[in-house]
Amino acid sequence: MARILTLTLNPALDLTVSLDMLQPGAVNRTLGTRRDAAGKGLNVAQVLADLGHSVTVGGFLGAANAAPFEALFQRRGLIDAFVRVPGETRSNIKLAERSGRVTDLNGPGPVVGAEHQAQLLEQLERIVAGHAAVVVAGSLPLGVSPQWFTMLLRRLAALGLPLVLDSSGAALRAGLAAKPWLIKPNEEELAQACELSEPSAAELTAAVSGVREQGVEHVLLSRGAAGVSWYGPDIALQAMPPTVEVVSTVGAGDSLLAATLHGLLSGWPAERTLRLATAIAAQAVTQVGFGLHDREQLARLEAGVRIAPLD
Repeated sequence: MARILTLTLNPALDLTVSLDMLQPGAVNRTLGTRRDAAGKGLNVAQVLADLGHSVTVGGFLGAANAAPFEALFQRRGLIDAFVRVPGETRSNIKLAERSGRVTDLNGPGPVVGAEHQAQLLEQLERIVAGHAAVVVAGSLPLGVSPQWFTMLLRRLAALGLPLVLDSSGAALRAGLAAKPWLIKPNEEELAQACELSEPSAAELTAAVSGVREQGVEHVLLSRGAAGVSWYGPDIALQAMPPTVEVVSTVGAGDSLLAATLHGLLSGWPAERTLRLATAIAAQAVTQVGFGLHDREQLARLEAGVRIAPLD
C-alpha cells in the first residue's frame, strides 16, 4: 500500500446531534450526540487508513484544543505533521434528522497568521518526501487568502506528486490554477467555480471538459440522487449506488474520494475503482462517523452498484 499525505487547513471538532425532525424555534428532543475530530482531509485519511495505506496528516491545528485530534491520530495510526496555531480549532454543529437531512452550523476557527503559513510552506518538501500522493481538502481558515492557497498547491505540484483537491468556492477556483491531478466537486461547486448560473446538464458536461483541457486529469463529479460521474483519460463512467437508509450524508464525498484514490494508486481498472468508491460512499451515509466498519455490508453494497458508460 502507499504512503499518502492529506492536508486539512481548516479542521473542525464536529458535534453531531441526532434528532427525529428539526423544529426551528421550538424545544427539540435529541436522540443522541457524538463529537468527532474532523475536517475533510482527516475524513479522507481515516478511510485511506482503513484501506491499508500509511497516512500523514497536516495543515493548521489550534493549539488550545488539539487533544481530541491527537487522540484520533494515535487511535488511527496517522502521522501528525500539523502546524499548531494559537487559539482553538473551530467547532461545528451538525443537526442530523432521521430523513438524512443535515443542517450545518460551522464556526469560524482561529486566524492563521503569516508566520504559521510560512512555517507550513517551509516544511512542505520534508513532509512530502516518501509519499505517493497528496490530498488537499476542505475550506480556507481565516487569514489564508485564495492567492496563498494557489501558491501552496503549485509548490505541491512542483514536487511531482499526484495532487488531489477537494474544496469549493474561492478555494476551488484558486486551486484550479494549480492544475491538480484530480478534483471532486459536486454539481453546485463546479458551477460556482466555472461561474455558471443554473447550468443545464450539457453546460456542466462542457464545464468538465473545460477544466480537463486546462490540465486536470480526473474530475469526479457528485450528482446527488443521480450518482457520480467520473471523467478521466479514457474514462467516462456513471455510477448509481444501491438504495440505503440515510442516517447522515456527512463524509460521503470524502469516502468516495479516498476510495477512488485507493483504486488509482493500486492500478485498478476504472470500473472496479468506481464500484468500490461508490459502495464506500453509500456505506458512509448509513452511519455517523468515518471509516469502514462493516465489511460484509460493504460487499453487499458493492454488488448493488450499477456502472454505465457516459454518453
